[in-house]
Amino acid sequence: MRGNTAVLIAGLSLGCASGGYVDGSPAAPAVGEIEVTLLLVGDAGWAKADDPVLGRVTAHASERPDRTVVVFLGDNVYQDGLAAVGSPDRERGERILKAQLRVGGKSGAGAGAGAGARLVFVPGNHDWDRSGPDGWEDVLRQGRFLASNGAELLPAGGCPGPSVVDVGSQVRIVALDTQWWLHGEAKPQDPTSECGVDSEIEILDALGVALEAADSRQVVVVAHHPLASAGKHAGHFGWKDHIFPLRNVAKWMWLPLPIIGSAYPLVRRLGATAQDMSGSANRHMRQALDSVFAIYRPLVYASGHDHSLQVLEGETARYFLVSGASTIGHFSAVGREDRTRYSRAATGFMRLDFTTDRRVRLGVFTVDKRGTETEEYSVWLDTR
Repeated sequence: MRGNTAVLIAGLSLGCASGGYVDGSPAAPAVGEIEVTLLLVGDAGWAKADDPVLGRVTAHASERPDRTVVVFLGDNVYQDGLAAVGSPDRERGERILKAQLRVGGKSGAGAGAGAGARLVFVPGNHDWDRSGPDGWEDVLRQGRFLASNGAELLPAGGCPGPSVVDVGSQVRIVALDTQWWLHGEAKPQDPTSECGVDSEIEILDALGVALEAADSRQVVVVAHHPLASAGKHAGHFGWKDHIFPLRNVAKWMWLPLPIIGSAYPLVRRLGATAQDMSGSANRHMRQALDSVFAIYRPLVYASGHDHSLQVLEGETARYFLVSGASTIGHFSAVGREDRTRYSRAATGFMRLDFTTDRRVRLGVFTVDKRGTETEEYSVWLDTR
């Protein structure tokens, strides 16, 4: 009993370590000073057409749509990806994707706000059938649907990447499908796939080439799974996870199970799933990617997966960004590490502005259910 109580207290202390950590608020550059804007939107897979977060992303995208790229960081359709045509869940999945496509004026939304902004979607584990056996087919279906509506799923075809997108004169986006590393079911891999890169050593070699060949461009690597985080997938659980653990199965299951409930976070911290940073496959993936980033250091590694907003300084990538809470009500506990510069359990998105004089400004925006937007954190990134 005493041991269980200790686990519960430890978990509660971690869960309470959420909040904002602000170290500066530089003024935003004028629109005419911005060459490229990247909007980072993660885990929007419950999106509705009137979602307030996506409404604010649309407003930002509409400022200079010809110079804006919106990156959706995976888990684009909850819970099991885009179903096949004719399935009872197909229409629901299409509605969710269309709500995101409207951010760039796609999916029959006409030339309204945000029209013309480029949309890039990265696959997440839920897009791969929640790591299930139909994952590869789900990703192929989502890619076809997005392409037919003027957007891109990168990397395409279930391939691991990297996929390279150069924007303007100073930005290189490198997209990775990190679920490829963690997926235990069918996926394209050497020697039978049609992907140009389909094994771990090929991925790492190609990633190194993509980073080195960027020359003077600033590199933003985008993927679903974080390489650094203080969120739930890194073992930081809130008090609700300890008292109401069944909510991790279904959000409506408010059955209190104190003490017993602390077993769930404990098992997760011990590496029960590859989706957590404690899982052996996840650790292997992060070590492999970091080995390349340590040599060819990107400016930013941006991800979702943890449903929070986080900015962390890095030793491989200069900055690790987690933007995984981009639909109203879909956020979870977050803690703080020594390298945390900002963390918040709230819904919102992030914005990177690359100016004509080669500076880079990061803004972190929270959005409440009324659609009120607040820039809670901003900083000029160190690009040296």
